[in-house]
Amino acid sequence: MFLTIIIVIFSLITLMSLHELGHFLLAKKFGIVVEEFGIGYPPRIWGKKIKDTIYSVNWLPLGAFVKILGEDDTSQKIKGSFSSSPLYQRILVVLGGCFSFWVIAFLIFTFLAGLQGVNVAVSDNYNGKEKPFVQIFSVAKNSPAEKAGIQMGDIMIQLKSAGAEQIQTDKVALVQSFIYEHKGEQIIITLKRGKNLLDVPVVPRVNPPRGEGALGVGLSRVINEQTQWYKAPYVGLKTTFLQTKAVPQVWIEIITKKIKKEPTPNVQFVGPVGLGSIMNKALQYGAGNYLMLIAVIAIYLAIFNLLPLPALDGGRLLFLVVEAIRKKPIEPKIEQQATAVFFVLFIMLGLFLTIQDIWRLF
Repeated sequence: MFLTIIIVIFSLITLMSLHELGHFLLAKKFGIVVEEFGIGYPPRIWGKKIKDTIYSVNWLPLGAFVKILGEDDTSQKIKGSFSSSPLYQRILVVLGGCFSFWVIAFLIFTFLAGLQGVNVAVSDNYNGKEKPFVQIFSVAKNSPAEKAGIQMGDIMIQLKSAGAEQIQTDKVALVQSFIYEHKGEQIIITLKRGKNLLDVPVVPRVNPPRGEGALGVGLSRVINEQTQWYKAPYVGLKTTFLQTKAVPQVWIEIITKKIKKEPTPNVQFVGPVGLGSIMNKALQYGAGNYLMLIAVIAIYLAIFNLLPLPALDGGRLLFLVVEAIRKKPIEPKIEQQATAVFFVLFIMLGLFLTIQDIWRLF
């Protein structure tokens, strides 16, 4: 368990460090002074200055940071500062962090495609050469599935009723039909979890809550798309694009349902503890599944960071766009105050989600 926690923390710190590396490399490319590149947050454990930059390791393992000369004070127009650089360079430096997340996802998907293949969702009408399987991508809270110990990532192999009726599962509609026909009866679901096969008894609900199925799981028909190593970059690029496209579609669907006051049983907002729990479960399914999750997290972080909110890269980008339109920068005091307010709001949101995560765990 301790080793798992270390792996999860190391993974998150590495993700955030590579994000900051994107800012760092572009700043260096344009001759902008980077005062410090830090792993973790102060107080400092160790630091070494090389030329203009201090490279440090810090006590709080909450990510990483770069301190760029003149980034927080746009009135600081000295040579080599962020604020004195051309507008297009500042925009590219800001975008560099988000771009690095997409590079991470692309490299992971490429590596997996060439090594063991990547899982891709397909419809029930798919009839290609790869063998499809039905995988559980979500489990509703307090549902029969959760109480039976069914987990996200489990693969359905077989369903069997008390009357000895059984089916091999490879289509979502087939699974849903079987469960519907046996509501209120005990069925046995054979699951593949990692390398293990499990027989799980469960009773589908007769009257499930609105928006949830009788079992309380989200299902997807999936294939493992394998390719030759020299074609792996194409698969990596395609998978990165498809995952990027899917994220805003999911967000729009969730927001639409919330506005219409429709239930979203398969949606769960998590903080650092909840994310760590999800990563821990993915790790139990093997390194491939864990790396796949890391790539998806990287894409989510890239898109989230581009939201036009102060304290995010997208907020800084918004200020730069306004500067381009106005032909002069926004008052530093206004930008700093907006950033401080949103930073506090994000901290409060993080604390709220963390408390919620801990409540779910216990």
